[in-house]
Amino acid sequence: MTRSVTGPRPDTAATPARPKPTAAPRPDRRPGLRRLGTILFFLAPALVLFLLLVIVPILVAGYTSLFKWNGFNLPEDFVGLDNFSRALGDPIFQGDLRRALVLIVLSVVIQLPVSLALALLLNQPLRGRAVYRLVFFAPYVLSEVTTAVLFTLVFSPSRGLGSTVLGWFGAAELGGSIFADPGTVLYAVFFVISWKYFGFHMILYLAGRQGIPRELTEAATTDGASGWQVFRHVTLPLLGPTIRISLFLSIIGTIQLFDMVWVLTGGGPTHASETLAVTMFQYGFRRFEVGYASAISIVMFLLSLVFALLYQRFVLRRDLEGALTTRGVQR
Repeated sequence: MTRSVTGPRPDTAATPARPKPTAAPRPDRRPGLRRLGTILFFLAPALVLFLLLVIVPILVAGYTSLFKWNGFNLPEDFVGLDNFSRALGDPIFQGDLRRALVLIVLSVVIQLPVSLALALLLNQPLRGRAVYRLVFFAPYVLSEVTTAVLFTLVFSPSRGLGSTVLGWFGAAELGGSIFADPGTVLYAVFFVISWKYFGFHMILYLAGRQGIPRELTEAATTDGASGWQVFRHVTLPLLGPTIRISLFLSIIGTIQLFDMVWVLTGGGPTHASETLAVTMFQYGFRRFEVGYASAISIVMFLLSLVFALLYQRFVLRRDLEGALTTRGVQR
């Protein structure tokens, strides 16, 4: 009897056990949370101040504009949109809008072009141009109240420097009445505004001009372009974003103009120099019609907001896209 010895067949040999799949490690979210916490920690003070000083006053003004309220007791006499309809039909409010439009047009036609011309002039290699830049920018450093008091003294009827200078040309009475005549007071206010702010716009234009590569103007000059052609086809288009920012700031500042006009004229004579902010102050703190004053403030806010949104939608976005495209081409 033979005994068969059997062994493992080659095809049935034992295969090594496969390792069990291990779960993928979970991403550690703690670094991201720490980063978010750090960002919120540094943003919290600014957000709290913005909430308390901007958002809350806007909401309170919007709420009180729906009431006939004197500012002392809680608002109870609900009038809806009557304050807004009253403002739109008020001749004084309509005059404020017209005067704001006049100041904006004068700024666009006179103040901003003069600032641009001075910026281009002070960009030239002049002797002592740093001193000129300092002198022209110095009025912007003064506060609006200080500027108003200064020009009140300059055009004082008795011994003001402006009245004395005008007296040399036989117009001394003009210096004493320039802020008292309804026909000249608005233009006198514009002169004071321009004297204070033209240095600010000049610095903006000067910074924009110095950001233009010198090679572009030199290439245009080499190709035979005149000075006017270089300005028209090279300098002015490249200064476009700066000019638009300057225009935006000028319009927003005109809508909110208050303290300089208040100290100079108080809005007079006969509302000839009154602005939206002065009218709001008169009704809110002189006549105690806080509900109506709140409605005027909401109208000012809406005008500024709509203009800012339109500027961001049609102007700022295009300028930023152009800057990004130009940067990408240079790279």
